[in-house]
Amino acid sequence: MDVFRWEIILAVLGVVVPIAAALYEFVFVGRKRLGYRVQMDTTATDAVHSQYAGALQQLQDGDGTRLVDPSFVLLRVENNGATHIDNDDYAALPDDKVGIRVRFPGRRVAGMVVTELGDDFLRPCFGEDSGLSVRDGVIELPKVPLNRSAHYKVLAALERTGEEENGARAQFAPPEVVGGIKGGVGNGGIQETRSQTGTSWRAIALICFLVLVVLGQLAVSLGEDDTTAPLDCATGTLTITGSSAFKPVLQDATEAYRKTCPGAEFVIRTGAGSDGLETLDREGRKQGSSSPAHLAFTDGEKGEGHPRLLPRPIAFSLFALVVNEEAGVQDLSLGQIERIYAGDVTNWEQLGGNDLPIRLVGRAYASGTRRAFEQKVLGGVQEPAPTSDDCRNPGPGAVPGPVRCERGSTSGLLDAVERIPGALGYSALGEAAERRGLRLVSIGGHRAGPEEADHGAYPFWATEYAHTYGEPPADSLAAGFLRYLTNEVGKDIVRSHGHRPCGELRNPVLCRPTEQARPSLSPSVAPSPSSSPGGGGGRGVTGRQAGPPAGGTRDSVVRVAES
Repeated sequence: MDVFRWEIILAVLGVVVPIAAALYEFVFVGRKRLGYRVQMDTTATDAVHSQYAGALQQLQDGDGTRLVDPSFVLLRVENNGATHIDNDDYAALPDDKVGIRVRFPGRRVAGMVVTELGDDFLRPCFGEDSGLSVRDGVIELPKVPLNRSAHYKVLAALERTGEEENGARAQFAPPEVVGGIKGGVGNGGIQETRSQTGTSWRAIALICFLVLVVLGQLAVSLGEDDTTAPLDCATGTLTITGSSAFKPVLQDATEAYRKTCPGAEFVIRTGAGSDGLETLDREGRKQGSSSPAHLAFTDGEKGEGHPRLLPRPIAFSLFALVVNEEAGVQDLSLGQIERIYAGDVTNWEQLGGNDLPIRLVGRAYASGTRRAFEQKVLGGVQEPAPTSDDCRNPGPGAVPGPVRCERGSTSGLLDAVERIPGALGYSALGEAAERRGLRLVSIGGHRAGPEEADHGAYPFWATEYAHTYGEPPADSLAAGFLRYLTNEVGKDIVRSHGHRPCGELRNPVLCRPTEQARPSLSPSVAPSPSSSPGGGGGRGVTGRQAGPPAGGTRDSVVRVAES
């Protein structure tokens, strides 16, 4: 690899130079600094005679003598460094109380007063024995300890002492400030600072440098040959069917793939995982020996049948029980959940919640999410048959127990639970967590999370599989998209929707938790023997469903790419 590539050099300069400038300014140069600023230096005589001059025309010395060509100077002394300045930091003899001396060439000090203190606790520093005085026309200022950004101001009234030259007044020379600190900038002497009203030349120079770096990187990138597409890019149209729980991942992943590979188009139809397998198997048989441009995703294994479909684990998916927030419950044990679906509990008040009837919203018979719920949460027992179409009122001939309805997609189920008071359902964790009107229910005191599932504490999970009809060609869009889902970009997309890429688990091939034991029921929450005919703790759900109920999976084309 060529280490000395121009883009690398420019990137390093763009990082190193600002860091070096900051270190120089704030660590080395600006670490300890004593400064002063002349904020005003003006005469008190009028350039144009005015009747409103008043006392300014009558300024007098202490003995009543009027000042000659009087002037005023306002001096600000400040700590403009990065550390504080103590009494011992002044570059003066230990027994000398004076830290700074100010003289005014051509002028005499007629009066002086400290007019402003940056901090009120500086007031004792200017007491009678502090060293503050005027001696031989020189203002002597004491050794004042100054924290960062602390300051004080001195106002001096002056009169001219120099002679006029050729009948004209000579311009006053600026004040001479003498003082210093130990270990300060340069020789440690006090430095004149200026009020910053605009952008400093150092900042402008640094900005210009960074602009040149960016323009240089742009020129280098434009000069490179980027006409070749990534090796994994494939063209054509790929149809994706199956799990609606994995739909958000598929939407984002296909959109990102299209941006990388503009020649690729995708058609996504989601609903129930079993229906996606049937569609893939049917299309593969029509195609013959070659693999069709078709993928099917399922929540969990495909089960028996479809011997020509090859599964590939993609992600470890977490699911969650969701309840309408008006139900007033946040945690249910496995025994309580089983009793609800067995029909033994019909009102949330029986479990310590609000006085609302329980309404169960489930997925269709072919749904992989429903299959995961039955296997992981209900212990292999199927959900009861639907008794309602609107999820509120039981239909004719409904058996006693909670009202139960079915929806053909994850979003449809979440909409129903969010809308109907007392409703209970289940869905993929990522999509459920985005709904405001729902509450995620912990199972046995354990919330839905990767760590809880990894250690066998949280039972509601499934492996997300992608299925192909036979082995797709290596250069096909189906194979390229599967590789894309398992590389770094695809992993980021999978992870952003609450799933875990299989490659991040301890056993990527199996793509499941390290411990799979279903949590046992604690005696305090186990159902009573009388809750089912055989004392089975609420497992006695009757009426085993033999096939898909009425109103089966509703497939919808969520996006058809333009041809």
